Amino acid sequence: MITRRAALAVPLAATPFISRPSIARADTWPQRPVNLLVGFAPGGGTDIIARALQPALQEDLGQPIAIENRPGASGTLAAAACARARPDGYTMLMTTVSASAVVPPHMNPPPFDIIRDQKPVVLCGTVPLVAVVPNSSPANTFQEFLAHAKANPGKLNYSSSGVASQQHLAAEILSAQAGLQMTHVPFRGTGQAVNELLGGRIDIAFDTLPTYLPHIRGGRLRALATTMPQRVEWLPDLPTVAESGFPGFNCNVWYMWIAPPGTPDAVTARMNQAVNRALGDPGLRARVAAAGFIPGGGSEADAAKLLRDDAARYAEAIRVASIRLD
Repeated sequence: MITRRAALAVPLAATPFISRPSIARADTWPQRPVNLLVGFAPGGGTDIIARALQPALQEDLGQPIAIENRPGASGTLAAAACARARPDGYTMLMTTVSASAVVPPHMNPPPFDIIRDQKPVVLCGTVPLVAVVPNSSPANTFQEFLAHAKANPGKLNYSSSGVASQQHLAAEILSAQAGLQMTHVPFRGTGQAVNELLGGRIDIAFDTLPTYLPHIRGGRLRALATTMPQRVEWLPDLPTVAESGFPGFNCNVWYMWIAPPGTPDAVTARMNQAVNRALGDPGLRARVAAAGFIPGGGSEADAAKLLRDDAARYAEAIRVASIRLD
């Protein structure tokens, strides 16, 4: 069972959303810095992709992109703040699948409507999750970890970047399928969990590959499996969870640029073009890929469809695994 910690109980406002006039002039936007909300602490995948895109977007738009880390409630605090922001193009959000598609509908009350109160702009990138253990772990393979966990029910723990985050769901879905009993230790962002894992105080994490790839390559942590259906190019010899006895297992994290509802179409189109141009630059694209991201891109319609489709897919996974988010 997933229990809600105090952070998720922070009132995210129950005021109704109302239609707001489009107050930005798209032909002159932007005329001042754009504030980009990031719902997690520095060091995690959301922060990494935002800062990777920042220089190119500033050059393209001719204005600074001010990144504001606003962690809490699995990223939904920042997502709710964006949903309520003035639709003038000067407050936007780098969000994740969990913060904008999975968690909000299961909160009581929902802090915002994931379809009505968000305007998807563009997919920025996708990352697999990787199962990592400290070097002190007795498990050298994913199968050995499963055997270790089954032999020690309730004694092992796992970290995540927040209650009902994608990292949390991946561990819970696997636990339901494998019959594991582990204790969840949530943090306010992926970056905060790294030191605990490095220190051997966390037994396993299913977490974003870009955050852990340097530690895996440096031999400071041990990778056991990845969570997308196919193996990843960065760790081609590492098996997937799906091929390790759990066919169909597929859990990843995408990062999406979101605008408040009511933001003028021409403004979001301008931002969409800027992100696509940035990700189309061979140098930036190579740097993003080298960090462990599958570079994004595409239209606003593509982004909106991905949000809708994954909201439905994970809602069904939660139902089948009997996971409770309260």
